[in-house]
Amino acid sequence: MKKLIMMVLWSISVCTYGQQATGAKAARPNIVYIMSDDHGYQAVSAYGYGLNKTPSIDRLAKEGALFTTATVTNSLCAPSRAVMLTGKHSFINGKVDNVQHFDWNQDNFPKLLRKAGYQTAMVGKIHMDGLPQGFDYSAVLPDQGDYYNPDFIINGVKQQIHGYVTDITTDLALKWLDNRDKSKPFCLLYHQKAPHREWMPAERYYKKYTKMTFKEPETLFDDYKGRGTAAKSAEMNILKDMNWADDDKIRPEVLKELGIHSLLKWDTVAYNRSLGRMDPEQRAAWDAVYDPINEDFKKRYPTMSKEDLMHWRYQRYMQDYLGSIAAVDEGVGELLDYLDKNGLTENTIVVYTSDQGFYMGEHGWFDKRFMYEESLKTPLLIRYPKEIKPGTKITSMVQNLDFAPTFLDYGGAKIPADMQGESFRKLVAGKTSKWRDAIYYTYYEYPSIHMVKRHYGIRTDRYKLIHFYYDINEWELYDLQKDPHEMHNVYNDSSYRTVREEMHRKLDELRKKYKDSDANDQKYIKAYLSATLKKK
Repeated sequence: MKKLIMMVLWSISVCTYGQQATGAKAARPNIVYIMSDDHGYQAVSAYGYGLNKTPSIDRLAKEGALFTTATVTNSLCAPSRAVMLTGKHSFINGKVDNVQHFDWNQDNFPKLLRKAGYQTAMVGKIHMDGLPQGFDYSAVLPDQGDYYNPDFIINGVKQQIHGYVTDITTDLALKWLDNRDKSKPFCLLYHQKAPHREWMPAERYYKKYTKMTFKEPETLFDDYKGRGTAAKSAEMNILKDMNWADDDKIRPEVLKELGIHSLLKWDTVAYNRSLGRMDPEQRAAWDAVYDPINEDFKKRYPTMSKEDLMHWRYQRYMQDYLGSIAAVDEGVGELLDYLDKNGLTENTIVVYTSDQGFYMGEHGWFDKRFMYEESLKTPLLIRYPKEIKPGTKITSMVQNLDFAPTFLDYGGAKIPADMQGESFRKLVAGKTSKWRDAIYYTYYEYPSIHMVKRHYGIRTDRYKLIHFYYDINEWELYDLQKDPHEMHNVYNDSSYRTVREEMHRKLDELRKKYKDSDANDQKYIKAYLSATLKKK
């Protein structure tokens, strides 16, 4: 009898353990990783810059955490995405610029989560060659993608979908969520094209935003006197280097009439191609708003000074750029509502970020690439009700390098020893304050569009050291506490000699830690020049 009772108790314990194990596996968090393209932190209202309103994205900060010093390792679209996927610096994963091939055969975190029992999907923009690996489902834009009536490659099959790209990307993501295998935890990479150049908002938003006026940054008319060759020679000034047709939406025939010549051959080609994708109804709605802008510009242009033109071009830029973000925010709201309605909110990690920062007129610039703050830092907001307290603020320097190990940590999957990032799970949950005291950055794509010099460097909480190399050899040092806009290079200031020496020591340490070297620089210079020569 005693033996029988023991057997029954043993059977109950086994069943109970099995149920707990199954329940624990099922309770692993879902992951929704939202990435937009070129969305600067200044254009997320939770960061307090007052440019625009992003109420849905702000929900993640209110209900979770906002990172004030999230940074990238390489401020360029495809390289940033490769770092995000692999948890390795560009010089390790091989995708150092937009030219080099990305090897999908290497490990990435979706592959590893999939092996661990997750169902995975990627929807939207990835901007890397080859069919994405690691996903049960993929619906991606070829190359940069188009704003209107875009093509998508769905599980390897290309098809055109009628509508606006941001809305379509959201619809495809929600459709996948509805049809997924609900017995498994899921990881969804939901990636928007917007607000990438050429900034074409949805009809409902360009009608609104083209009537708005936005506050100019205080460094809009920067003369770069406090910096070296790199800042002075970059070609990303709003007045001098922004395209007139595809960026400002001035018709080619108006430019010809006014005697304005585009600097880049693809300006009018891109303009005609983008608008050429519209159906008659879409084009009529567009012309009804942008034709009056063209007519007004024709009248004003002959008497406009350079300062007037800079003011005008800045407003045109912001109207379309911020108008493009409005639909992204709307899509985030739809996704959050879906999670609420389907009882998924409590057990789903939702991340919002961008592939890098972006200039919105600071230093007179648009685009990214530099290690200066506006392009180095990126928005990062994360919500996970089970572990993250509402209203949390994180000032530690996390990087896109850290996403892969963090997601693997949350998903209970083993983090490969060769991943260079660190999981910030305990950091954001308030279980540790221990974190890195410096971050490492590289940029390789030169000579190329925007002509931003090759450089690498480090940033600490207060200081930043940058080395520009290849066709120049210049160092820059900034005191971010005294000079947050990075207007004055103090590298040769004798009062910063001790700081300079310490920053050089830290730089050497990080280059050794991450396995970077001058040999890597030379390797990728040769690879880039070889690839660009082949294109010619």
